[in-house]
Parts: sequence; C-alpha cells; structure tokens
Amino acid sequence: MDQLNEPGIGRRLVEAIKAQIHQGAYRPGGRLPSTRALAAEWGVSRTTVTAAYEQLIAEGYLEARQGARTTVASGAGPAPEPPQAEAAGCVGLSGFGRRLLDLSPPDLQLAPVTIDFRYGELAGSDFPTLAWRRALIRSATRRTARLRYDDPQGSATLRAALQGYVWRARGIRCDVDQIIIVNGSQQGIDLCARLLLDPGGRCLIEDPAYGLARAIFVAVGAALVPVPVDREGLQTHAMPDARLAYVTPSHQFPLGHVMSVARRSALLAWAHRLGAYIVEDDYDGEYRYDIAPIPPLQTMDQDRVIYVGTVSKTLSPTLRLGYVIVPRGLRAAFAGAKRLTDRHAPLLEQEAFAELLSSGAYERHVRSARRRNRARRAALVDGLDQLLGDRVAVTGAQAGLHLVAWLPQVPAEAEADFLRAARAAGLGLHPASPLYDPATPRPGHLGLLLGYAGLSVLEIEKGVRLLAGVLANWGEL
Repeated sequence: MDQLNEPGIGRRLVEAIKAQIHQGAYRPGGRLPSTRALAAEWGVSRTTVTAAYEQLIAEGYLEARQGARTTVASGAGPAPEPPQAEAAGCVGLSGFGRRLLDLSPPDLQLAPVTIDFRYGELAGSDFPTLAWRRALIRSATRRTARLRYDDPQGSATLRAALQGYVWRARGIRCDVDQIIIVNGSQQGIDLCARLLLDPGGRCLIEDPAYGLARAIFVAVGAALVPVPVDREGLQTHAMPDARLAYVTPSHQFPLGHVMSVARRSALLAWAHRLGAYIVEDDYDGEYRYDIAPIPPLQTMDQDRVIYVGTVSKTLSPTLRLGYVIVPRGLRAAFAGAKRLTDRHAPLLEQEAFAELLSSGAYERHVRSARRRNRARRAALVDGLDQLLGDRVAVTGAQAGLHLVAWLPQVPAEAEADFLRAARAAGLGLHPASPLYDPATPRPGHLGLLLGYAGLSVLEIEKGVRLLAGVLANWGEL
C-alpha cells in the first residue's frame, strides 16, 4: 500500500473510482478497466493501480475473482436520493432530538467589538498559570502500572479535597460519596433533568432564569412552570405541584437577588410535602463583596436539595469541571448515569484540581480573584453612576460577576435597534429579555447583563463611556 501514500496519486485514484461508482459510471457487477489500461490512462505504474484496487476491495467497493476482471461489488451502486425532510435532518429523531432542534440557536457574535460585556467570560490574566502547571505536572508524573477507567463519581482524591473545601467555603457538610464530579455545572443540571423528570413532568423554574438550564428541561420534555422572582428571590406563596424546582438562591440569575430565609423555608416545606427535589445552582457563590458569601440552601436540608457547583467562574470555563452534591438516596442513580454518559470526567484535570485544593493554592487564587473582581465591579458601578446617573438603575451588584443595568429611556420594543447602535460603536451588549419565559410578560424597558470579570478596569471604564455615548445619542433621536 506504499504506492497510495507516496505522492498522493494513489489516494486520488481511489477517490476518483469511488466517485464514479457513486455517480453510476460503474454499476454493480460491471467490470473495471484492466490495471494496464488504467495505469496508462492515469500515467502511473501498474503497481499503483493494483494497490488502489486492493484498497477498494478491502473497503467493499470492488470484488475480485481468480482469473477474472475486477468488478463493482453488488451493494456499491449509486446512493439513493434522500427524501427532502430526511435531507434536512428531521426524520428519525427522537422526541428529545426534535425538541432540541426547536430551541433557539445560540447567541453568536456576528463581528468583533472593542469592548464586550458578555457574561461568563473571565480574564485570561487571572488564571493561576504557574500553580496549575505545577499541579498538572505532579499529577501527570504519578505513573500507575495501568491506565484504566476510574470511578464514574470522580477521583476519590478530588472528592475528598472538595468535601473539605465546600465545608470551609460554603458551610456544606456531606459525605465523600455524595459528591459526583461532572463536566461543568451544565452536565450536572442535565443529569438532574434526565434522572428526575419524565416527559410531561412539571418543573418549576425562576422567571427570569439561566437560559441553558431552561433549554435542558425543555429538551427532556418537562412541562416548565415559570415562577416570578422579586427582591426576596423566588415567590413561594403560590407554588404549584411539581417534581423538581431549579433555583439560584444565593445570587439569582440574572437579577442578583438573594432568596430570603422565609422563602427558603417555604421552598423546602414545599419539596417535603410533595417529595420533590430542588436543584440549587450555586454558579458564582464564592463572589460576595460586602459581607461573607451567602450560605447555600443545601445547608438547611440535605434530603431534598441537589447542590451544583463549578470552577467555571473561579478557574476557567474551559476546564469543564464541576460537581454535584446529591442526597444519599440518589448517589447510585447519579453515578450510574454519569458512567453511561462519559464514564467519568477527565482524570488528569481532576487530579490537578485536587492538588490545588489540598495545597491551599485554589483558595488563595479565589481570594485574589475576588479582590480583582471587586475592583472591576467598583469601576463599573462608579462609572454607571457618574456617567449615566438617573438614566440607569442597577440591580445585582452586591455579588457575582455581573450586574443588570436597566435603561428606562429605552423601551423594550427598541431593544434590537439600541443593541445595533451599540455594536456600531464597538460595544458588545447583551439583553436580559431572552432570559424571561416566552409566555410571561417582560419588562417594558431594556435591561442589560453587564459581565465584568473578563475585562480590565480600563476596558470597563472605556465601555461605560461608550454606553453613555450611545445612550446620549439615542436620547437625541
């Protein structure tokens, strides 16, 4: 087969014969030219043609019989034309697949901008490169006799380190066996949806809410019940029956409110009354700037609350490392589902993260990141106050890595025009409106999610000036 690899002519010959078979130039049972004739036609050696025929025989395109000319195999004729619907990729999908296609496409940037306030991005300079490199090297050099699949719940070393960390940082007491390592919080929420909801099962979700969580529940066929939030978090006074509730009690996404103790108690009572579970997404619980971080809901009840944590807001969203702390009775189901999904999360990254935790480097990094983001938040809040004044109302600035800036002078129906004007000025802005349930009323004016963790203080100040300029011009139209 060396002739197929030298100048590439043999490979081109193989592909040319395949194309002729698919197009019907050579029919099943039809004879191909002799190796001598084809070699002369292509200007190559007979050895190259022979190697090409052998490759096609091995792939099932051709058949060769002793003393007879090589022919096209019986099942290698032209491919049938797919029906129009099948060509579009719609035929044969499961209900999950069809629901997935019905979801709105992701919000992709059409063109680069000078300053982008996109939420979920971190500054690359904040990443603890040296500490992570040392941890990776130590983990990679611990050679084992065999490379084998690991526990689907995750590295025992990492789970033990996390057990101590969540107690120190978040006040959570749990057994090591209650921790499941997942590929980011997104997979953790997906496992909750698949394991606890049947198609048509009711799921309560905050309104507004994290869009990809809503998409997960829609994709599994859940009947979503949006519940409004206010300054005390989820409104629990008239919660309907459901199997599951998804909440962000420590820093409601996106509005930033903290769920009050009374509401937390009411939510837990609801779950116990119905035998329902609560998925607590603590997506950026490490970031609180005025007081100590708010304790998770899980600290009040281990039986009905499933806690979802992540390093996407502390280390990097590119690492895809998260963890789920489940009630003891759900451990086996979550471990089994994780095993079927991807066996386990990447082990090298797990061991490196365990190194950061056990050495104290991770908590030092979190403290450093908190200081940097406090400065970024201050630059954003001060800039909005000084340059926009009463033309902006800010919510959710006490914690997390974003705030919501409401612009009363920009009506909701003018949202798209305002965002285009901002983009023309080099400013990337992202509205809060898509995070509301499509069937419920939305605010009457524009709300912007301003993420600041991926920007420097100077970039934030420039971005606020650009926003003030766009808003000033808007007021003159």
